[in-house]
Amino acid sequence: MPPARSRAAGVAALITLATVCAGDAVARVFPFGPRNRSVNDLGNQFIPFHAHLWDLLHGRADGGLLVNWQSGFGTSFLPDLGTYVSSPFAVLVGVFPRDRIDLAVYVLMLLKTAAAASAMTWLLIALHKGGGRRWMAGVLGASYALCGWSVLEASYNVMWLDGLIAFPLLCLAGEWARAGRRPLLGPAIVAMAWIGNFYTAYMATLGAALVLAVSLLREPSPARERLGVLVRAARTVLVGVALAAPLLLPVYLGSKLAHPGWTKQFTPVSWTDVFARTLPATYTFATPALFLGGATLLLACALAFNRAVPGRVRWLWTGLTVLVTLSLQWGPTHLVWHVFATPNGSPYRQTFVLSGIVVITAWMCLSEGWPDRRALLGGGAVVTAIALAGAGGRPATVFALPLFGIGLAAVVGGLVLARRGQLLAGKAASTRRGRHVAAAAFLLTGALVGQAAATTAYADRIRLGRFDDYPPWGEAHTERAAAVAAADGWPAYRTDTGRLQIAGNDPMLIGGQGASYYSSHTPAVLTRTMAALGTGWTSNGRNLQSLDNPVTDAVFSIGARVQAPLGQEPVAERSSVPPLVTVRPPGPSPAYGRSPFRNQELLLGADVYTPAVRGACPVGTEVYLWAPDFTGTARLGSRAGVKLRGGQPKRRAALTPLGTMTTPGARVSYDGGAPRRATVECLDTGRLNAAVAGLKASGAVSVEVLGNGVSAQLPPGTKGTAVFAMPAIEGWSCDGRPAGAYLGLVAVPLDGSRTRIACSFRTPGLTAGSAMGAAGLLALPALALLTRRHRPEETRPSPVSDVVAAA
Repeated sequence: MPPARSRAAGVAALITLATVCAGDAVARVFPFGPRNRSVNDLGNQFIPFHAHLWDLLHGRADGGLLVNWQSGFGTSFLPDLGTYVSSPFAVLVGVFPRDRIDLAVYVLMLLKTAAAASAMTWLLIALHKGGGRRWMAGVLGASYALCGWSVLEASYNVMWLDGLIAFPLLCLAGEWARAGRRPLLGPAIVAMAWIGNFYTAYMATLGAALVLAVSLLREPSPARERLGVLVRAARTVLVGVALAAPLLLPVYLGSKLAHPGWTKQFTPVSWTDVFARTLPATYTFATPALFLGGATLLLACALAFNRAVPGRVRWLWTGLTVLVTLSLQWGPTHLVWHVFATPNGSPYRQTFVLSGIVVITAWMCLSEGWPDRRALLGGGAVVTAIALAGAGGRPATVFALPLFGIGLAAVVGGLVLARRGQLLAGKAASTRRGRHVAAAAFLLTGALVGQAAATTAYADRIRLGRFDDYPPWGEAHTERAAAVAAADGWPAYRTDTGRLQIAGNDPMLIGGQGASYYSSHTPAVLTRTMAALGTGWTSNGRNLQSLDNPVTDAVFSIGARVQAPLGQEPVAERSSVPPLVTVRPPGPSPAYGRSPFRNQELLLGADVYTPAVRGACPVGTEVYLWAPDFTGTARLGSRAGVKLRGGQPKRRAALTPLGTMTTPGARVSYDGGAPRRATVECLDTGRLNAAVAGLKASGAVSVEVLGNGVSAQLPPGTKGTAVFAMPAIEGWSCDGRPAGAYLGLVAVPLDGSRTRIACSFRTPGLTAGSAMGAAGLLALPALALLTRRHRPEETRPSPVSDVVAAA
């Protein structure tokens, strides 16, 4: 690397690391204090996926890259891999101990944020060398990495940080296309960005296209030459996306086959709220996190008043910043930024692209030297107006304006000192110039660090009050993981982590092979099947919960279930269950109805429930309550109450055990009023045991499970339907033909002529994606040849420089 550029990039990374750690330490959140950092999906979803990746890297996972046998009774893993843990940084979790997975993910967040700072610094100097102001590129690069979107939102949505890195790298690829350079590295960067996180990579690609357009317009050139640049850039993107297709296409189809999430209509927030988010120490989930600490916002606003910069540069970059800001608030452009669908959660996920454009605009203000008084006064007036307008917005806090004012004063002082140092001439003035630069660097860096650290600390505290949080790995995790490991008998039977969950993805975090599963790719067929059987859920049906029920335990071969009452050591309760492959008698395939009790009996193949008579069950039976919309406490007689949390469609209470009937006439009562819809039925364990014995007698003699399939040996002459205890998700084939389905599970018809059946799984889209990836690889040499042939003469290096560039 050129030494000056590498030093600036290193400075940006160090500033970023120090600032984030300082903010977290002030807030006393993990790993610097007792407060939980793992809020919302970070602890509930993302950390368990990284734990599963750790298991894969160490050969300890049940399943492989294609099938995850631990979650949802067997789900497709490649779409989850491409959504949550495909970042090049993610594999670093493997160097940490398994019980430090929370620390591993925190370190990944730090490294990604620091990498984004370095990448932006590299881009800024590539766009303009900056002369003696290159150190300021490091400060601006750190400002980009510490933008509000990064420290307030992406810090706990760690996959998004790959988009923060991707934007400046994709802009660099655009510059190479403009200059006709690096025809192989450009597509590789595009592929890496889209593999790392396709969602934010899409937004970053749109932003890079806008930056390239401004770069083409700021320097007069023939239309044919500009068209050639656009063609080279388009080729770079298309080949890069093709290289990523083996992962992208499965992710896309996985989303199409998933249970629908929330559907929302975009409504822009007030402009006062938008302006408020430019201030430090503000946070709301549904407004754009536009904070950019230090000098960035002032310099960006000052560009329009800086006459030292050519007019075309001033107005193009200022205009781009304004237009992208407006695009955040307009419905049609909002949809374009978000792949034509308003996302669940924050509707301003493209904010990092605007932050990057503002940082580039700020750097352009320094392209011809430090700004003069006129530029500072003009830019300061605009920034002050934005701040005063934002002070009346709902996100504004009592800390916001004071922090903004102190930071603005430090920034103005630093810029004035830097300009005075620039104006000093002669050898005698070199010492004074160095002092001016040192003081300016201290003020400008200090303003950034102070404001960004305060914003980080504020967000750490405020998130804990607004979101669910999940504790880092501790004694409770260790005890439950030990109980699961001691009882594990896979694939002879499954071990479920239990109804009392630590996180929505407990099987990946703790171990075992249960029903719990939380993903953007939760298959629709899995949600429908488990809903018919009485499961509970959150997140509108994408976060499925364990169903503590002996009937479903039997049909899904759950032979061990962890019970972890509060204050007691977890214990795995064992039960005798059929194998993973069982046989149903010949006949037409049944269909689910409205009652989960009847649906369970259909799947089991036996009647085991009876309705409660006058609200009471016979002595010796187990009492179960079905009240999916009820939130409150239900109890059987004088027993301890059982809490239910319903309220569809967001939440659904599971079919719940209330205990064994021991007192004649005991009824179910409710705290807080009876539910609108409730059914109480009685499970006859004797009938259940007889049904289980029958399934065991006719089921598979042996079962073998691999990372992408399962095979079973059956008794000779078996007829009927072989039912595999796994959801019939798209991609299963059995004995060379697409798999059938029996009440939502994989099934194979039997005519008595076979004793062995085998099913294998191929992720939908993998074959076509692999073909596109191969085509992308084959296109790389042609792309390099075309780029070299059409490269402008003045940019073609000599043979010696070719060798150096290749090295």
